[in-house]
Amino acid sequence: MAFGAIIIGDEILSGRRADKHFPKLVELLGARGLRLAWARYVGDEPQRLIEALRQSFATGDAVFSFGGIGATPDDRTRQCAAAALGVELALHPQAEAILRAKFGDEITPHRLQLGVFPVGSAIIPNPYNQIPGFSIRDHFFVPGFPVMAWPMVESVLDTHFRRLHHVEDYVEQAITVWDGYEGGLIDLMEAITAAFPDTSLFSLPTIAEAEGERRSIELGVKGPALSVSEAMARIKAVVDERGYVWQDKV
Repeated sequence: MAFGAIIIGDEILSGRRADKHFPKLVELLGARGLRLAWARYVGDEPQRLIEALRQSFATGDAVFSFGGIGATPDDRTRQCAAAALGVELALHPQAEAILRAKFGDEITPHRLQLGVFPVGSAIIPNPYNQIPGFSIRDHFFVPGFPVMAWPMVESVLDTHFRRLHHVEDYVEQAITVWDGYEGGLIDLMEAITAAFPDTSLFSLPTIAEAEGERRSIELGVKGPALSVSEAMARIKAVVDERGYVWQDKV
């Protein structure tokens, strides 16, 4: 199963707020031996958001969506998710019970809107303030506030996707090839990619921009531990044969 992310909000696209969800999601997935396959930023404009969600639902991927599930007029994620799926919105009974317990005599129709989700949704518990998120079709909708969103994402990963965790087996190794050019190693990269299809090869070049700096390539492989070990051994052997100086990347 592939994992994706949708990060929602005009404030992100305008630069009024810096996105923190992308690096944190990468971190949370990586800690469980998983990785992010794609990410998308979308503003609050409904039609664009509906189309983004429609495309996302069609992938069959597990997707974490951040932001826009409040009850103010600019929070449109719930409505757009329902439109993308062609279903109605309704007050979720379990969400209603949570909201009534939280607000007691101060409950209002406006506050109950926080529990209105696309029909067929399940709730995602919110340990910070109890106001739930929701999930439907392997899409997990959480608030834009990191203090709420990140524990909710962790809970989803550790309940819905525990079977996919493979921390011990999934590794990443790399070397720094000094004074190297990608053009001189492309044939090696192609050979490694063909020989180890269960791994992902990466090449990250740097350019000497100041006096005293050296050009280099971070060349590595990530995937199952045994395959990575064999792939890296082959990479190091070929790099040695071609006379490059290299060192293990820590």
